[in-house]
Amino acid sequence: MKQLFNRLISFFNTIESKIAFYPTLLAFFGFNFAFLMLFLEKKGISRTLIEKIPQLLVEDGDTALTIISACIGGLISMMVFSFSMVMLLLSQASSNFSPRLLPGLISDKVHQIILGIYLATILYSIFILFAIEPSGDKYDLPGIAILLSIIFTIVCICAFIFFIHNISQSIQINNILENIFILAKGRILKLIDAEHDKGELPDFEDTEDWYEYNIKESGYFQNIAMNNLLDHCEENDNRLHILPVKGIFVLNNIPAFKSKNELTDEEADDIRANFNFSRGELIADNYALAFKQITEIIVKAMSPGINDPGTALNAIDYLTELFALRMRKRDETIITKDETPLVKLNTIDLEELLYQVMASIRTYCKQDITVVQKLFLMFEYLKIQPTPHKDYDEIINKEALTLLEDSQRAIVNERDIAHLNKLAEKFKS
Repeated sequence: MKQLFNRLISFFNTIESKIAFYPTLLAFFGFNFAFLMLFLEKKGISRTLIEKIPQLLVEDGDTALTIISACIGGLISMMVFSFSMVMLLLSQASSNFSPRLLPGLISDKVHQIILGIYLATILYSIFILFAIEPSGDKYDLPGIAILLSIIFTIVCICAFIFFIHNISQSIQINNILENIFILAKGRILKLIDAEHDKGELPDFEDTEDWYEYNIKESGYFQNIAMNNLLDHCEENDNRLHILPVKGIFVLNNIPAFKSKNELTDEEADDIRANFNFSRGELIADNYALAFKQITEIIVKAMSPGINDPGTALNAIDYLTELFALRMRKRDETIITKDETPLVKLNTIDLEELLYQVMASIRTYCKQDITVVQKLFLMFEYLKIQPTPHKDYDEIINKEALTLLEDSQRAIVNERDIAHLNKLAEKFKS
Protein backbone atom coordinates (compact mmCIF):
# COMPACT_ATOMS: atom_id res chain seq x y z
CA MET A 1 0.00 0.00 0.00
CA LYS A 2 2.81 2.38 0.87
CA GLN A 3 4.56 1.69 -2.44
CA LEU A 4 1.33 2.28 -4.33
CA PHE A 5 0.81 5.59 -2.51
CA ASN A 6 4.34 6.78 -3.37
CA ARG A 7 3.81 5.85 -7.02
CA LEU A 8 0.50 7.69 -7.06
CA ILE A 9 2.16 10.81 -5.66
CA SER A 10 4.86 10.59 -8.31
CA PHE A 11 2.23 10.00 -11.02
CA PHE A 12 0.20 12.99 -9.78
CA ASN A 13 3.27 15.23 -10.14
CA THR A 14 3.50 14.06 -13.77
CA ILE A 15 -0.14 14.57 -14.80
CA GLU A 16 -0.47 17.86 -12.94
CA SER A 17 1.44 19.55 -15.79
CA LYS A 18 -1.12 18.49 -18.42
CA ILE A 19 -3.29 21.31 -19.76
CA ALA A 20 -6.49 19.31 -19.17
CA PHE A 21 -5.79 18.44 -15.51
CA TYR A 22 -7.29 21.41 -13.64
CA PRO A 23 -10.11 22.01 -16.19
CA THR A 24 -11.18 18.36 -15.77
CA LEU A 25 -10.98 18.59 -11.99
CA LEU A 26 -13.00 21.80 -11.82
CA ALA A 27 -15.54 20.54 -14.39
CA PHE A 28 -16.13 17.47 -12.22
CA PHE A 29 -16.68 19.78 -9.25
CA GLY A 30 -19.16 21.95 -11.20
CA PHE A 31 -21.08 18.89 -12.38
CA ASN A 32 -21.46 17.49 -8.86
CA PHE A 33 -22.18 20.87 -7.29
CA ALA A 34 -25.13 21.31 -9.67
CA PHE A 35 -26.72 18.07 -8.42
CA LEU A 36 -26.00 19.06 -4.83
CA MET A 37 -27.81 22.37 -5.32
CA LEU A 38 -30.78 20.66 -7.01
CA PHE A 39 -30.99 18.27 -4.07
CA LEU A 40 -30.97 21.17 -1.62
CA GLU A 41 -33.61 23.00 -3.69
CA LYS A 42 -35.93 20.02 -3.29
CA LYS A 43 -35.47 20.41 0.46
CA GLY A 44 -36.77 24.00 0.17
CA ILE A 45 -33.52 25.91 0.63
CA SER A 46 -34.77 28.82 -1.53
CA ARG A 47 -38.02 29.41 0.40
CA THR A 48 -36.28 31.05 3.35
CA LEU A 49 -34.36 33.46 1.11
CA ILE A 50 -37.53 34.29 -0.91
CA GLU A 51 -39.30 35.31 2.26
CA LYS A 52 -36.42 37.39 3.69
CA ILE A 53 -34.61 38.85 0.62
CA PRO A 54 -36.89 38.37 -2.41
CA GLN A 55 -34.98 41.02 -4.40
CA LEU A 56 -32.07 38.60 -4.93
CA LEU A 57 -34.11 35.89 -6.63
CA VAL A 58 -35.70 35.63 -10.06
CA GLU A 59 -39.46 35.22 -9.73
CA ASP A 60 -40.35 34.30 -13.32
CA GLY A 61 -39.43 31.04 -15.05
CA ASP A 62 -39.10 32.55 -18.53
CA THR A 63 -36.81 35.29 -17.21
CA ALA A 64 -34.67 32.69 -15.45
CA LEU A 65 -34.38 30.62 -18.64
CA THR A 66 -33.36 33.68 -20.64
CA ILE A 67 -30.72 34.74 -18.11
CA ILE A 68 -29.16 31.30 -17.71
CA SER A 69 -29.19 30.68 -21.48
CA ALA A 70 -27.45 34.03 -22.09
CA CYS A 71 -24.86 33.20 -19.42
CA ILE A 72 -24.13 29.80 -20.97
CA GLY A 73 -23.77 31.26 -24.48
CA GLY A 74 -21.49 34.04 -23.29
CA LEU A 75 -19.33 31.68 -21.26
CA ILE A 76 -18.87 29.31 -24.20
CA SER A 77 -17.76 32.26 -26.36
CA MET A 78 -15.30 33.40 -23.65
CA MET A 79 -13.90 29.90 -23.23
CA VAL A 80 -13.34 29.51 -26.98
CA PHE A 81 -11.63 32.89 -27.14
CA SER A 82 -9.46 32.10 -24.10
CA PHE A 83 -8.44 28.75 -25.56
CA SER A 84 -7.57 30.49 -28.86
CA MET A 85 -5.38 32.94 -26.93
CA VAL A 86 -3.54 30.07 -25.25
CA MET A 87 -2.88 28.47 -28.65
CA LEU A 88 -1.64 31.82 -29.99
CA LEU A 89 0.69 32.17 -27.00
CA LEU A 90 2.12 28.71 -27.57
CA SER A 91 2.55 29.35 -31.30
CA GLN A 92 4.39 32.63 -30.79
CA ALA A 93 6.60 31.23 -28.04
CA SER A 94 7.52 28.28 -30.26
CA SER A 95 8.34 30.39 -33.33
CA ASN A 96 10.02 33.35 -31.59
CA PHE A 97 11.88 31.67 -28.74
CA SER A 98 12.01 27.88 -28.51
CA PRO A 99 9.62 24.91 -28.83
CA ARG A 100 11.16 23.59 -25.62
CA LEU A 101 9.29 26.31 -23.71
CA LEU A 102 5.90 24.82 -24.53
CA PRO A 103 5.64 22.25 -21.69
CA GLY A 104 6.29 24.98 -19.13
CA LEU A 105 3.72 27.34 -20.67
CA ILE A 106 1.13 24.56 -20.97
CA SER A 107 1.59 23.67 -17.31
CA ASP A 108 0.84 27.27 -16.21
CA LYS A 109 -1.73 26.69 -13.46
CA VAL A 110 -3.32 30.12 -13.90
CA HIS A 111 -4.42 29.38 -17.47
CA GLN A 112 -5.59 25.90 -16.51
CA ILE A 113 -7.62 27.09 -13.52
CA ILE A 114 -9.32 29.89 -15.48
CA LEU A 115 -10.34 27.48 -18.24
CA GLY A 116 -11.54 25.12 -15.51
CA ILE A 117 -13.68 27.86 -13.92
CA TYR A 118 -15.34 28.49 -17.29
CA LEU A 119 -16.03 24.80 -17.83
CA ALA A 120 -17.32 24.23 -14.28
CA THR A 121 -19.70 27.20 -14.53
CA ILE A 122 -21.00 26.08 -17.96
CA LEU A 123 -21.73 22.55 -16.73
CA TYR A 124 -23.32 23.86 -13.53
CA SER A 125 -25.55 26.28 -15.45
CA ILE A 126 -26.62 23.66 -18.00
CA PHE A 127 -27.87 21.27 -15.34
CA ILE A 128 -29.57 24.07 -13.41
CA LEU A 129 -31.27 25.05 -16.67
CA PHE A 130 -32.91 21.61 -16.84
CA ALA A 131 -34.58 22.20 -13.47
CA ILE A 132 -36.27 25.47 -14.46
CA GLU A 133 -39.97 25.28 -15.39
CA PRO A 134 -41.04 28.24 -17.57
CA SER A 135 -44.55 28.29 -16.15
CA GLY A 136 -43.54 27.75 -12.55
CA ASP A 137 -44.06 30.38 -9.86
CA LYS A 138 -41.30 31.79 -7.71
CA TYR A 139 -41.64 29.01 -5.14
CA ASP A 140 -41.11 26.32 -7.79
CA LEU A 141 -37.91 27.87 -9.18
CA PRO A 142 -34.45 26.83 -7.87
CA GLY A 143 -33.84 30.41 -6.76
CA ILE A 144 -30.51 30.06 -4.95
CA ALA A 145 -29.12 27.77 -7.69
CA ILE A 146 -30.03 30.39 -10.32
CA LEU A 147 -28.48 33.15 -8.20
CA LEU A 148 -25.27 31.15 -7.85
CA SER A 149 -25.17 30.62 -11.61
CA ILE A 150 -25.30 34.38 -12.13
CA ILE A 151 -22.61 34.96 -9.48
CA PHE A 152 -20.37 32.31 -11.05
CA THR A 153 -20.82 34.01 -14.44
CA ILE A 154 -19.68 37.32 -12.93
CA VAL A 155 -16.65 35.52 -11.44
CA CYS A 156 -15.88 34.14 -14.93
CA ILE A 157 -15.98 37.66 -16.41
CA CYS A 158 -13.50 38.84 -13.78
CA ALA A 159 -11.33 35.79 -14.45
CA PHE A 160 -11.47 36.57 -18.18
CA ILE A 161 -10.14 40.10 -17.58
CA PHE A 162 -7.34 38.71 -15.44
CA PHE A 163 -6.66 36.07 -18.10
CA ILE A 164 -6.15 38.73 -20.79
CA HIS A 165 -3.72 40.58 -18.52
CA ASN A 166 -1.84 37.44 -17.55
CA ILE A 167 -1.47 36.09 -21.08
CA SER A 168 -0.22 39.45 -22.36
CA GLN A 169 2.49 39.26 -19.70
CA SER A 170 3.31 35.61 -20.35
CA ILE A 171 4.42 36.20 -23.95
CA GLN A 172 7.06 38.78 -22.97
CA ILE A 173 10.55 37.29 -23.09
CA ASN A 174 11.65 38.94 -19.83
CA ASN A 175 8.79 37.27 -17.97
CA ILE A 176 9.49 33.94 -19.67
CA LEU A 177 13.14 34.12 -18.60
CA GLU A 178 12.13 35.18 -15.10
CA ASN A 179 9.74 32.23 -14.71
CA ILE A 180 12.35 29.77 -15.99
CA PHE A 181 14.91 31.20 -13.58
CA ILE A 182 12.58 31.10 -10.56
CA LEU A 183 11.62 27.45 -11.16
CA ALA A 184 15.24 26.36 -11.70
CA LYS A 185 16.50 28.37 -8.73
CA GLY A 186 13.94 26.77 -6.45
CA ARG A 187 14.87 23.29 -7.63
CA ILE A 188 18.64 23.83 -7.27
CA LEU A 189 18.31 25.41 -3.82
CA LYS A 190 16.18 22.49 -2.70
CA LEU A 191 18.90 20.06 -3.81
CA ILE A 192 21.63 22.16 -2.16
CA ASP A 193 19.71 22.29 1.13
CA ALA A 194 19.24 18.51 1.01
CA GLU A 195 23.00 18.06 0.52
CA HIS A 196 23.81 20.36 3.43
CA ASP A 197 21.40 18.49 5.70
CA LYS A 198 23.26 15.25 4.97
CA GLY A 199 26.63 16.78 5.77
CA GLU A 200 29.72 15.28 4.18
CA LEU A 201 29.03 13.15 1.11
CA PRO A 202 29.42 9.43 1.97
CA ASP A 203 31.40 7.11 -0.23
CA PHE A 204 29.40 4.82 -2.50
CA GLU A 205 30.57 1.38 -3.52
CA ASP A 206 32.04 0.74 -6.95
CA THR A 207 29.15 -0.47 -9.11
CA GLU A 208 31.11 -1.78 -12.09
CA ASP A 209 30.48 -5.46 -11.29
CA TRP A 210 26.87 -5.07 -10.14
CA TYR A 211 23.89 -6.71 -11.88
CA GLU A 212 22.49 -4.56 -14.68
CA TYR A 213 18.81 -4.32 -15.66
CA ASN A 214 17.25 -2.74 -18.74
CA ILE A 215 14.24 -0.47 -19.04
CA LYS A 216 11.13 -1.71 -20.86
CA GLU A 217 9.69 1.54 -22.18
CA SER A 218 10.88 4.77 -23.74
CA GLY A 219 10.32 8.43 -22.92
CA TYR A 220 11.82 11.31 -20.99
CA PHE A 221 13.00 10.15 -17.57
CA GLN A 222 11.04 12.69 -15.55
CA ASN A 223 10.81 11.46 -11.98
CA ILE A 224 11.27 8.49 -9.68
CA ALA A 225 9.47 7.27 -6.53
CA MET A 226 12.58 7.40 -4.36
CA ASN A 227 10.91 6.35 -1.10
CA ASN A 228 9.98 2.98 -2.62
CA LEU A 229 13.59 2.39 -3.72
CA LEU A 230 14.89 3.24 -0.27
CA ASP A 231 12.39 0.83 1.31
CA HIS A 232 13.50 -1.90 -1.11
CA CYS A 233 17.16 -1.34 -0.23
CA GLU A 234 16.47 -1.45 3.50
CA GLU A 235 14.27 -4.55 3.39
CA ASN A 236 16.62 -6.52 1.14
CA ASP A 237 19.97 -5.14 2.31
CA ASN A 238 20.59 -3.97 -1.25
CA ARG A 239 22.10 -0.95 -3.03
CA LEU A 240 20.92 0.60 -6.33
CA HIS A 241 22.60 2.75 -8.95
CA ILE A 242 20.18 4.65 -11.24
CA LEU A 243 21.92 5.02 -14.61
CA PRO A 244 19.87 7.48 -16.76
CA VAL A 245 20.32 11.17 -16.04
CA LYS A 246 17.01 12.80 -15.19
CA GLY A 247 15.60 14.67 -18.17
CA ILE A 248 17.22 12.63 -20.94
CA PHE A 249 15.23 10.58 -23.43
CA VAL A 250 15.55 6.92 -22.42
CA LEU A 251 15.25 4.37 -25.22
CA ASN A 252 13.62 1.01 -24.80
CA ASN A 253 15.84 -1.85 -23.63
CA ILE A 254 18.86 0.20 -22.54
CA PRO A 255 20.39 -0.18 -19.04
CA ALA A 256 18.22 1.54 -16.43
CA PHE A 257 19.75 0.61 -13.09
CA LYS A 258 22.31 -1.59 -11.37
CA SER A 259 21.68 -3.68 -8.29
CA LYS A 260 24.22 -4.99 -5.82
CA ASN A 261 22.10 -8.10 -5.29
CA GLU A 262 20.75 -10.22 -8.09
CA LEU A 263 17.02 -9.61 -8.49
CA THR A 264 14.18 -11.82 -9.57
CA ASP A 265 12.08 -10.74 -12.55
CA GLU A 266 9.31 -9.66 -10.20
CA GLU A 267 11.67 -7.56 -8.05
CA ALA A 268 13.19 -5.91 -11.14
CA ASP A 269 9.71 -5.07 -12.44
CA ASP A 270 8.78 -3.57 -9.06
CA ILE A 271 11.80 -1.26 -9.28
CA ARG A 272 11.05 -0.33 -12.91
CA ALA A 273 7.50 0.61 -11.87
CA ASN A 274 8.96 3.47 -9.81
CA PHE A 275 10.38 5.18 -12.93
CA ASN A 276 8.10 7.88 -14.38
CA PHE A 277 8.41 8.67 -18.07
CA SER A 278 6.71 11.32 -20.17
CA ARG A 279 6.92 12.88 -23.62
CA GLY A 280 7.48 16.32 -22.12
CA GLU A 281 9.95 17.91 -19.72
CA LEU A 282 9.47 20.17 -16.72
CA ILE A 283 11.99 22.41 -14.94
CA ALA A 284 10.36 21.58 -11.59
CA ASP A 285 11.60 18.00 -12.02
CA ASN A 286 14.89 18.70 -13.81
CA TYR A 287 16.78 21.96 -13.32
CA ALA A 288 19.14 21.17 -16.24
CA LEU A 289 16.23 21.83 -18.58
CA ALA A 290 16.36 25.52 -17.59
CA PHE A 291 19.91 25.73 -18.96
CA LYS A 292 18.74 24.14 -22.22
CA GLN A 293 15.79 26.49 -22.56
CA ILE A 294 17.79 29.65 -21.86
CA THR A 295 20.52 28.46 -24.22
CA GLU A 296 17.99 27.90 -26.99
CA ILE A 297 16.53 31.37 -26.40
CA ILE A 298 20.03 32.84 -26.81
CA VAL A 299 20.68 30.80 -29.96
CA LYS A 300 17.29 31.73 -31.46
CA ALA A 301 17.81 35.41 -30.63
CA MET A 302 21.20 35.40 -32.41
CA SER A 303 19.98 33.53 -35.48
CA PRO A 304 19.99 35.57 -38.74
CA GLY A 305 16.19 35.50 -38.97
CA ILE A 306 15.69 37.23 -35.58
CA ASN A 307 19.03 38.95 -34.81
CA ASP A 308 18.18 40.20 -31.31
CA PRO A 309 21.41 40.62 -29.27
CA GLY A 310 19.49 42.43 -26.48
CA THR A 311 17.48 39.29 -25.67
CA ALA A 312 20.67 37.22 -25.77
CA LEU A 313 22.38 39.56 -23.30
CA ASN A 314 19.41 39.40 -20.90
CA ALA A 315 19.33 35.61 -21.13
CA ILE A 316 23.07 35.42 -20.34
CA ASP A 317 22.42 37.35 -17.11
CA TYR A 318 19.95 34.67 -15.98
CA LEU A 319 22.29 31.94 -17.17
CA THR A 320 25.12 33.45 -15.11
CA GLU A 321 23.10 33.36 -11.91
CA LEU A 322 21.95 29.80 -12.53
CA PHE A 323 25.53 28.64 -13.10
CA ALA A 324 26.58 30.41 -9.88
CA LEU A 325 23.89 28.44 -8.02
CA ARG A 326 24.85 25.19 -9.74
CA MET A 327 28.47 25.63 -8.61
CA ARG A 328 27.29 25.33 -5.01
CA LYS A 329 25.88 21.87 -5.71
CA ARG A 330 27.90 18.66 -5.70
CA ASP A 331 28.32 16.72 -8.92
CA GLU A 332 27.27 13.43 -7.33
CA THR A 333 23.85 12.62 -5.86
CA ILE A 334 23.77 9.88 -3.23
CA ILE A 335 20.54 9.18 -1.32
CA THR A 336 21.03 8.03 2.24
CA LYS A 337 18.80 6.79 5.04
CA ASP A 338 20.03 6.83 8.62
CA GLU A 339 23.43 7.94 7.25
CA THR A 340 23.68 4.78 5.11
CA PRO A 341 24.15 5.36 1.34
CA LEU A 342 21.51 3.30 -0.45
CA VAL A 343 20.89 4.80 -3.90
CA LYS A 344 23.22 6.58 -6.30
CA LEU A 345 21.81 8.80 -9.05
CA ASN A 346 23.72 9.76 -12.17
CA THR A 347 23.55 13.53 -12.64
CA ILE A 348 25.03 15.87 -15.21
CA ASP A 349 28.23 17.38 -13.79
CA LEU A 350 29.16 21.04 -14.12
CA GLU A 351 31.86 20.42 -16.73
CA GLU A 352 29.46 18.63 -19.08
CA LEU A 353 26.66 21.14 -18.44
CA LEU A 354 28.89 24.14 -19.11
CA TYR A 355 30.34 22.53 -22.23
CA GLN A 356 26.93 21.68 -23.70
CA VAL A 357 25.65 25.21 -23.08
CA MET A 358 28.75 26.93 -24.46
CA ALA A 359 29.02 24.62 -27.48
CA SER A 360 25.66 25.89 -28.74
CA ILE A 361 26.26 29.52 -27.82
CA ARG A 362 29.74 29.63 -29.40
CA THR A 363 28.33 28.43 -32.73
CA TYR A 364 25.92 31.36 -33.10
CA CYS A 365 27.45 34.11 -30.94
CA LYS A 366 31.22 33.93 -31.51
CA GLN A 367 31.13 36.70 -34.13
CA ASP A 368 29.24 39.21 -31.93
CA ILE A 369 31.68 41.14 -29.75
CA THR A 370 29.02 42.37 -27.29
CA VAL A 371 27.73 38.86 -26.58
CA VAL A 372 31.25 37.40 -26.33
CA GLN A 373 32.23 40.14 -23.91
CA LYS A 374 29.16 39.35 -21.81
CA LEU A 375 30.16 35.67 -21.73
CA PHE A 376 33.64 36.56 -20.48
CA LEU A 377 32.06 38.65 -17.72
CA MET A 378 29.98 35.58 -16.86
CA PHE A 379 33.12 33.44 -16.57
CA GLU A 380 34.79 36.12 -14.46
CA TYR A 381 31.82 36.17 -12.08
CA LEU A 382 31.74 32.37 -11.83
CA LYS A 383 35.42 32.22 -10.85
CA ILE A 384 34.76 34.11 -7.62
CA GLN A 385 31.82 31.94 -6.53
CA PRO A 386 32.11 29.61 -3.49
CA THR A 387 32.13 25.98 -4.55
CA PRO A 388 32.68 22.52 -3.00
CA HIS A 389 34.91 21.51 -5.94
CA LYS A 390 38.42 22.88 -6.41
CA ASP A 391 38.60 21.88 -10.07
CA TYR A 392 35.73 24.19 -11.11
CA ASP A 393 38.21 27.02 -11.77
CA GLU A 394 40.01 24.87 -14.31
CA ILE A 395 36.71 23.98 -16.02
CA ILE A 396 35.79 27.68 -16.33
CA ASN A 397 39.24 28.58 -17.66
CA LYS A 398 38.99 25.86 -20.30
CA GLU A 399 35.62 27.09 -21.59
CA ALA A 400 36.74 30.72 -21.55
CA LEU A 401 39.83 29.96 -23.64
CA THR A 402 37.79 27.83 -26.04
CA LEU A 403 35.44 30.78 -26.54
CA LEU A 404 38.45 33.06 -27.12
CA GLU A 405 39.82 30.69 -29.74
CA ASP A 406 36.54 30.54 -31.68
CA SER A 407 35.99 34.31 -31.43
CA GLN A 408 39.46 35.10 -32.71
CA ARG A 409 38.66 33.15 -35.86
CA ALA A 410 35.23 34.81 -36.34
CA ILE A 411 36.06 38.45 -35.44
CA VAL A 412 38.30 40.32 -37.89
CA ASN A 413 38.55 43.73 -36.23
CA GLU A 414 41.96 44.03 -34.53
CA ARG A 415 40.69 46.34 -31.81
CA ASP A 416 37.96 43.84 -30.87
CA ILE A 417 40.49 41.02 -30.81
CA ALA A 418 42.83 43.03 -28.58
CA HIS A 419 39.93 43.69 -26.19
CA LEU A 420 39.08 39.98 -26.06
CA ASN A 421 42.71 39.05 -25.36
CA LYS A 422 42.70 41.50 -22.47
CA LEU A 423 39.52 39.96 -21.06
CA ALA A 424 40.97 36.46 -21.41
CA GLU A 425 44.25 37.20 -19.59
CA LYS A 426 42.91 36.19 -16.17
CA PHE A 427 41.81 32.79 -17.53
CA LYS A 428 45.26 31.81 -18.86
CA SER A 429 46.93 31.28 -15.50
